[in-house]
Amino acid sequence: MISEPSSWRFECYDELPSTSDACIERAGKGEADGLAILALSQTRARGSRGRIWADPGDSLALSVLLRPDDTERAGNTFWAFIAAVAFYDGLANESISHRLRIKWPNDVLLDGRKLGGLLVEVDGTPAEHVVIGFGANLVCSPRISGRHLACLAEHVPICDPHIIAPRILERLTHWRRIFQRDGFDVIKRAWLARSLPIGSPLVVSDGKTYSHGLFMGLGEGGELLLDREGKRERFVTGEIFYGDFSLRKMEADCASGH
Repeated sequence: MISEPSSWRFECYDELPSTSDACIERAGKGEADGLAILALSQTRARGSRGRIWADPGDSLALSVLLRPDDTERAGNTFWAFIAAVAFYDGLANESISHRLRIKWPNDVLLDGRKLGGLLVEVDGTPAEHVVIGFGANLVCSPRISGRHLACLAEHVPICDPHIIAPRILERLTHWRRIFQRDGFDVIKRAWLARSLPIGSPLVVSDGKTYSHGLFMGLGEGGELLLDREGKRERFVTGEIFYGDFSLRKMEADCASGH
């Protein structure tokens, strides 16, 4: 029995090519704010940077369609952080909250391994609509050479997308209202409380070069701040690797898609 989240028009399908593509198609036909589509299986799931999602089955595949108000249109870059905090909250419970971390800007890690991620697609400037896809490994994780990914079932006995999806939607409603009322500073504090501690070592890569430094938080626009031998640098894009990069490389893709 599906518990439908209030304030959302919630649809569940056994199989879709892509939940985000379904939302985008509906947006083009004039669908209003508040559509949420869950698929129990996807045949053409996709992740960030044009990657294909390796779906191991029994995963979370949830996408939402939003129509931003005037306040939200002024902060298109903030959707990744609003959604990341909601995503974290929807996946967390008392037994695993201390094991979860958000990796900039919007992946969720379990014990340092990628559990899930987001794909935010904004149409137009200012935005006419926003589609956010949430993907997470629930019962099992894909086996990909050279990568060590996580799944929720490692620590949570019941990993039903019919239960987890409404939790994420409820928290997305909550944090969206917070942003509308209080602005990005509150979202930024919530995001930082769920991310790595300030001063943690990390590496930012553009695919060709690697910038080593210490995590120093977020800028006013959500950019990542990195201390490199006393010089603070800002990054608006890039892949993030945690810890000693020479010893271990954090998973950057293939754990989620929409």
